[in-house]
Parts: sequence; C-alpha cells; structure tokens
Amino acid sequence: MSAGAAPLGLYVHWPYCARICPYCDFNVYKAANGAPDALTQALLADLGHWRARTGPRPLASVHFGGGTPSLMTPGQIEAVLARADALWGIAPGAEIGLEANPNEAAAFAGLARAGINRLSLGVQALDDASLARLGRDHDAAGALRAAETARALFSRVSIDLIYAREEQGPQDWARELDQVLALGLDHLSLYQLTIEPGTAFARQAERGRLVPPGDDAAAEMYLLTQDLTEAAGLPAYEISNHARSRKDQSVHNRLYWEGADWIAIGPGAHSRLGAHARGGRIAAEAARRPGEYIARAASGTAQAIETLDARAEAIERVLMGVRLVEDGLDTQRLHALTGHGVDEDGLSRGLARAQVRREGARIVLTRSGRAFADAVAGDLAP
Repeated sequence: MSAGAAPLGLYVHWPYCARICPYCDFNVYKAANGAPDALTQALLADLGHWRARTGPRPLASVHFGGGTPSLMTPGQIEAVLARADALWGIAPGAEIGLEANPNEAAAFAGLARAGINRLSLGVQALDDASLARLGRDHDAAGALRAAETARALFSRVSIDLIYAREEQGPQDWARELDQVLALGLDHLSLYQLTIEPGTAFARQAERGRLVPPGDDAAAEMYLLTQDLTEAAGLPAYEISNHARSRKDQSVHNRLYWEGADWIAIGPGAHSRLGAHARGGRIAAEAARRPGEYIARAASGTAQAIETLDARAEAIERVLMGVRLVEDGLDTQRLHALTGHGVDEDGLSRGLARAQVRREGARIVLTRSGRAFADAVAGDLAP
C-alpha cells in the first residue's frame, strides 16, 4: 500500500442471537444448531472474493458485529482474522473490535486470546426492570461485573446504553449514567431509544402497550447526557459516541462517518468502496438470510453490487459526515468527490435556527442542533 492509500476496514456480521431483543431492527436470527460452522466457511470464502476488488490495502480495522458475535468461538474468530491477514494484512496496531453481551463474560478471555483488542459491551440499562423490558438476559449487577472483567482483559472497552426508555425520566437516566461514568472508561455509546418499524416494540406502540417519553423529555435527557459526559471528560465526538481523547475514539466507526472504504461480510452486511472516485462509489449488500448467504458465498454471488450515482453518494456523505461533532462536514471534499454541495436553502434554515455553524469549508452542528441531527442532515442533503 502506498503512503497515500485510503484506509480500509472490514466488518463481519454474525447474525445469530440467543434471543431477539424487542427494540432491535438489525438483520438477526435465533441461533441454530449446525449453522455457525457453515457460516464461518462462507465468511472465509466471501473474504477471498472481496480481495480481488480491493487490491493490496492493509486493514486499518476489523469489527465483529451482529447479532451477537460474542457467540462465535475463539477458533471461528481466529479463522476470520487469519484469512483477512493473509489476504490484506492487518495493519500494526489495528483496532480489532467485537460486540458482546455482559452475560458472556466467561468467554471474554478466549476472545482476547483470539485477537480482539476492543470490546463493546451491550449493557443497555442499569435498571433491572428496564433490562427485562428490553429483553436482555443480564441484570445490572452482572453488567457492572462484566465491565470490570473486560477492563482486565482488553486494552479498550466501551459500554452501550439506551436512554429515553419507557417510564424513564431525566433523574433516572442521570443515576444510571453516573454509575457508568464512575467506571472510568474511555469510551461510551449512548443511544436514544427509537421505535423502529417491524420490531416488537413498534407493534406494542401501535397497540398502546408501549409509551416512550415524549420529544421534550427525550431532548432533555440528550442535553443532560452532554452535560454529564463533558463534566466527566468524555465529550461527544459523534452524536451518540463519547471518548476521552482522539485515540479513544472508534477507528472503525469513523470510517463510516468519514465516508472512507470498508468491506462487509456476513448476511445482510453493507459495504462501500471507492472513496476517491467521483460518481463511482460501489455499494454492496450481502444476501440477508443466512441460508442464502451460505449457499451463495462459495461462488462469489453472495454480494449484490451497484455503483452509486454522484447525488446518491453525496447524500450519504452529508447524512454521515455531519454527525461528527468537531470535524463536521467538509463541503470542499464533498464537492471534490461528488460534484455536489449541500442544499443552500436547508443550510440557511439551519443557520437561522442556530442548529449549524460554518467553520471555513466545514458545516458543524451546534450543541442544540445535535439533538435534531437527523432532521438537520436531511435539510442539508442535496
């Protein structure tokens, strides 16, 4: 790889879960006997087909997501990493991350030996009643113990939490967030609960059996999140992600937000390639159902590949890029890569509402604008 070559990431989607959470709209399936080994072989085959498209570019990051990738055995993880290293080379010091559940703490040592160096722990709540409502199979005490186990084994640990849950108020959220901040971790992912179409929560909401906090209460919790994390030295660097310093930020996720290149394997996984070719960015989506993915991977037909037109690429870059709190959206780079700028009327509205500000060629969300990031980004999209 030449010194100026763009970074490349690898995402590995493991779709199996012991149970399906009612808020989840990811491409997930109940774990089935016999399928994991077949899926592993399909992942290895898919890697080989991707290598022909990317050329020799060492991997800056590898991320195992899902689903529940901590259900993978250390041997399965090692096989994927060894194949990726043989095909591209994993760059020295690369981030190798994995998402895990707290009740799988007994497996953490094996994950570390397999090569994982960053663990994202899906705690989601520190209230036992809320955890049961969210369909989680751990309790708050177990989550805190798992966090301590993870800290002893991995050089980098992050915790995921969900707020604006049913019957949760700002004081409730502040107590939970204070508990997590007291752990002294260097990264947190703090997500507002959204009711996604097709989920069990969406069906419950339609029937009036689920009533999340209103918009005003959710906005109050978002601003409270900013206050507490900033005071603890973990300011937001992206709408929902907080880190103690630049080195503690997620390398892999920044590839998404910055519009860099990544390849993705596993059922339903999405890839993007061609960060430096105007109007020629490749978008790929793998077959969604595990059985279909497994059947098609050996022949190289597991991925449906298309080329984005320049406007579609520009929209993606705006929607993702504006989420970065300090860097914001680089409009000069946007134009150089796609030939498009932002929507000027949308920008004028954002400036008038003090939701965005200009910093040279960059458009940056204001602190209040971050609470409406999706709407603001939609206004800016060309």
